[in-house]
Amino acid sequence: MAVGTRQDQNGSCGKFIPIRYLMAVMGSIGLAIIYGFKVNISIAIVAMVNHTALKENSENYNATNEIKLDNSTANASEDGPFVWDKSVQGQILSAYFIGYLISMIPGARMAELVSAKWVMNVAVLLNVVASVLSPVSAHGHYLLLALMRVIQGIGGGVSFPAMHVMVTKWGPPSERNVLASIIYAGTAIGTLIAILLSGLLAANLGWVWVFYIEGALCLIWCTAWWLMIEDSPEQQKRFITEGERDYILNSMGESGDNHNHKLPVPWGQIFKSPAFLAIFIAHFCSNFGWYMLLVELPSFMNQVLGFKLESNATLSALPYLCMWIFTMLLSKVLSLIVEKKWITVTLSRKIGTFFSSVIPMICLLVVALFGQNRTLAVVFMTIGVTCMGGMYSGFLANHIDIAPNFAGTLVALTNCFATIPGIIVPLIVGYITESDTPVKGWNIIFFVTAGILMVEIIVYWIFGSGDEQSWNKVKGNDEEPHEQDMPLKQNCES
Repeated sequence: MAVGTRQDQNGSCGKFIPIRYLMAVMGSIGLAIIYGFKVNISIAIVAMVNHTALKENSENYNATNEIKLDNSTANASEDGPFVWDKSVQGQILSAYFIGYLISMIPGARMAELVSAKWVMNVAVLLNVVASVLSPVSAHGHYLLLALMRVIQGIGGGVSFPAMHVMVTKWGPPSERNVLASIIYAGTAIGTLIAILLSGLLAANLGWVWVFYIEGALCLIWCTAWWLMIEDSPEQQKRFITEGERDYILNSMGESGDNHNHKLPVPWGQIFKSPAFLAIFIAHFCSNFGWYMLLVELPSFMNQVLGFKLESNATLSALPYLCMWIFTMLLSKVLSLIVEKKWITVTLSRKIGTFFSSVIPMICLLVVALFGQNRTLAVVFMTIGVTCMGGMYSGFLANHIDIAPNFAGTLVALTNCFATIPGIIVPLIVGYITESDTPVKGWNIIFFVTAGILMVEIIVYWIFGSGDEQSWNKVKGNDEEPHEQDMPLKQNCES
C-alpha cells in the first residue's frame, strides 16, 4: 500500500510530511552521521601517515617489489606527519569498537527508561566533540586519538538501541517496516557520503579538515533533532496533528509495546535455543567480514592496488551505494513473497543470510587469487560489499521472529558478541600486513575471512528458524504475540 494513501486515511490531516516520517528521516540522517564518523578515520589515516618514512624504516621493505614501488609513487605526495606503523594504525581503528561494545546494553536501558531522544542526541554530540578534538589529540599522542575513537564508539553503541525505542514508540505496527527501512538505510548512505567527503577533504584541504568540517556540519542535525522531535507522540507538541497522534496511539492499543523490557528474561532457555545460537554465530561471523570490508577496504585499495587518496575514496564508497540499493530491493522482494506465502519467514531469513555470506565469500576468494588485477579486484569487492546488505533481511531481522517479547535483549546480546570482530580485525590486519608483503598478507586475510563466512552460512542454514520459540511465552500473558505487533520485522542493526 502506498504511503501517501495510508497517510490520507490515518490522521495526516493534509500535512505534507507526517511527523512520524519526519522522525524516521531525521533518524536516518542521525545514523548516517554516526556511521560517517565510524568510517572517516579509515580514509583520513591514509593521509595522516608518512608512508615514505615507514618504508624507509621497515626492515622488510623490498625496493625491487613492483607493486610497492607503484604504491610509493602513488603516495609520495600524500605523506602525512605521523610515522605510525600498521600495528599502531590497527589500534587506532579498533579503538572505536571498544567504546561501541561497552555502551550498547547500558545505552539500550537508558533509551528505554530515560529518553531515547536524548540518548540519540548525546550519541551524535559525543561524536562531534571527539571529531573536533581528534587533530590536536593525534599531534599529542596516538593513544589520545585512540581515546577519541573510544568516545565516538560509545556514541555509536547507543545509537541503534535509541532508534529501536523511537520506532516502537512512534511506529504504528503496520508501518514499522517502512519506518525502520527509512531509518536503517542511513547506515549505508552515511558510509557512502563519509568516504567520498573524507577523501575530497583530505586530498584538497588536508586531513585535519576531515574532522573539523564533518564535526561542525553535524551540529546542525543535533539542533534540529533537539527542537523538532520528542520521545513519543504524547510528548510531541509541535509539527503533529491531533489526528496523527490519535492514529498512532490507537493503533498500538492501550498497553502498546513499551512494557516488554520489564519482563523477566529467560536467560537459560535463550542460550540453550538453537535458533538463537544460530543468530549469535551468524552475527559474529558476518561482522568479521563486514568490519574487514568497512574498516580495511581503503587500506587494501591503497597498499595493494596503489590507488591515490581521492580515487581510493571514490572506489571505496561505490560499494556502499550499491549496497543501499540492493538492501532496499531485497528487503521489498522478500517481504512481498513472504506476504504472498510463496516462502516461509525461515526461508526468507536464510536467503538474506545466503546473499550476505556466500556471495562475499566467493568474491574474496576471487580477489585473493587474482587481486593484482585492479579492475577485477574493484568489481568483485564491490559485488561482495553490495551483497553484504542481505544481512538486513537475513539474520539481523531474525531476533523479532523467534522472540518478539525479548527482541531488544537478543539484539543487544548478539551485537555485543558481534562487535568483537570490530576490535580484532584491524589488529589482525595490521599484524599480518606488517609481517609480510602487502599482496601475500591480504591474501591470507581474504582466505581467513572467506572461511569464517562459510561457517556462518552452514550454521545458520542448519539451525536458523523464523518460528516463535516456546520460551517467548510469558506466564500470565494470555495473548499470543501477533505478527503486526512485532517491531522491526524486517530491519534491525549491528
